Amino acid sequence: QLQLVESRGGLVQAGGSLRLPCAAFGRTFSSYTMGWFRQAPGKEREFVAAIHWSGGLKYYADSVKGRFTISRDNAKNTVALQMDSLKPEDTAVYYCAAQYYSRRDVLDGGGYEYWGQGTQVTVSS
Repeated sequence: QLQLVESRGGLVQAGGSLRLPCAAFGRTFSSYTMGWFRQAPGKEREFVAAIHWSGGLKYYADSVKGRFTISRDNAKNTVALQMDSLKPEDTAVYYCAAQYYSRRDVLDGGGYEYWGQGTQVTVSS
């Protein structure tokens, strides 16, 4: 009952910044914990960041801590990932995901019910 659409991926030079918005289409967006995951070619999907449905609590992978910021705007039904100081190893397809409230481990992609189609982020050196 929730559709997610990521956008605004692209090609960025190392050290640059990029903001990925995710638009949610549904009536109960504020009831979902939102997460960002990424998958690089030949690698498994990995957790990037998450924000609790109630707001306030945020989680980040060690590899992006201090560089990425997750935020949400319930009035606009959006969640965004602000990426700064990008590195070539950040290159991947980035996915927006949602789980109802917080019934599963927010760091585990298997706990998320809804997924966007992904957007490509490429960081050149």
